[in-house]
Amino acid sequence: FSLLLFVMAKWTQLPLILMQTMNFRVVGPDHPIAAVVGEDTVLPCYLSPSTSAENMEVRWFRSEFTSPVHLYLDGMDQFEQQMPDYQGRTELWKDGILDGNVALRIVNIRPSDEGQYRCFFRSGDFYEEAVLELKVEASGSAPQISVEGYQDGGIQMVCHLAGWYPEPEVLWRDLRGQPLSSFTQTKSKDQRGLFEIKSSIIITENSNKNLSCSMRKMHLNLEKEPSTLYISDSFFPRVSPWTVTWSVTLVILLVFISLTLFQFKLRGKAPMGKYSVIRMRFSPEIPPHPYITHSMTVTLDPDTAHPELVLCEDGKCVRWEHRRQDLSLGLAQQSVPDNPERFDTVLCVLGRAGFTSGRHYWEVEVRGGRYWAVGVARESVWRKGWISLRPEGGIWAVEQQGNQFQALTSPETPLPESRVPTRIRVCLDCDRGQVTFFGAGDEAPIFTFPPGSVPGERIRPWLWMEWRSSLRLCP
Repeated sequence: FSLLLFVMAKWTQLPLILMQTMNFRVVGPDHPIAAVVGEDTVLPCYLSPSTSAENMEVRWFRSEFTSPVHLYLDGMDQFEQQMPDYQGRTELWKDGILDGNVALRIVNIRPSDEGQYRCFFRSGDFYEEAVLELKVEASGSAPQISVEGYQDGGIQMVCHLAGWYPEPEVLWRDLRGQPLSSFTQTKSKDQRGLFEIKSSIIITENSNKNLSCSMRKMHLNLEKEPSTLYISDSFFPRVSPWTVTWSVTLVILLVFISLTLFQFKLRGKAPMGKYSVIRMRFSPEIPPHPYITHSMTVTLDPDTAHPELVLCEDGKCVRWEHRRQDLSLGLAQQSVPDNPERFDTVLCVLGRAGFTSGRHYWEVEVRGGRYWAVGVARESVWRKGWISLRPEGGIWAVEQQGNQFQALTSPETPLPESRVPTRIRVCLDCDRGQVTFFGAGDEAPIFTFPPGSVPGERIRPWLWMEWRSSLRLCP
């Protein structure tokens, strides 16, 4: 009888003993986990005290319990109920599962992965969970300032940045670092959920023309190195009464030189910043254009031309031919020598001249076709296989791709389609490391790669075309 009472007493204490052996806490980090878009990250989670989770249910989920990010049950991973956004992107680290350590690895982080995660353990009727916070970031392109054209009596400047997450703040400042508030802004998201922002401001002749654009991460209060630009007075359109008065006085002189000016206009030899004889002599208050020092007669280098590009005999025009010329030793007709200098995949050609200092310009005329690009390239630009037509590939240019007109930045900077010129002036300032493009007809600025963009090495004119396009280097 005493033995029976002893056994019954122990039997009533068994559930309490089992409950005590199964009690545990789920522990996660007490601070947010930082992750970078496109990279992998690990969410740590473990049991305390150390307890084997090999036979437990381990469930990682977000807001919906029944839609797990990752589920481990019955000793194996269960992917049938997994959220579609995480399929093929998660891995439960089981090296420490006997000690209750079940970190979750997520590959190829996306902006949509940001938020709360719950690490859930269940053993029998007992369960516990911990809540983790994941913060996602992405660093995109540095702010780039471009000149969009004349608007409302001034010049419209656009600051463009792309590939950022979370949404950054764009700041315009004057030379003293004081913020400028009169600007408009548009923002959008690309297919990966990264932010692209375009902020525009109107600069007038009487305003402060030294300005900078920078980007600030609002949640970290961290500011990106600004892009700075100075707008010269010569960019601002104005009509001088003094010039009008002299024009009336000098009617006879105008008649005398009209034939000469007419010939220059027909040949396109009145470059922006170099004024007529009358203005040069009688309008000394008009400054020379800041980008112009040496006008260059540029010819193309046939040793660099892609086999589908055909150059004129004078080396000043190039056209695309559908039939590829043979890459041989140059002995047969219609063949071109295969040499290390030649582009063999992308339809490019370089100019013969190269520049390491000073300021130079030349003009390119587009003759048919809607697939072309004009700009400059490093002499060491890679020429075999597919190459990057971007600054990181050693090329600074503007292009037309069908109905799209854009600057070849990273990513591309769209330009107004109405501004597509038939004749482009390329202005290279080697000392400042800057390239500027103008419409040679209306003298309107098209796009400027900011100072310091072009490295201090030998730079050569560069052209690209395809699909019935032809380009000609103008006098």
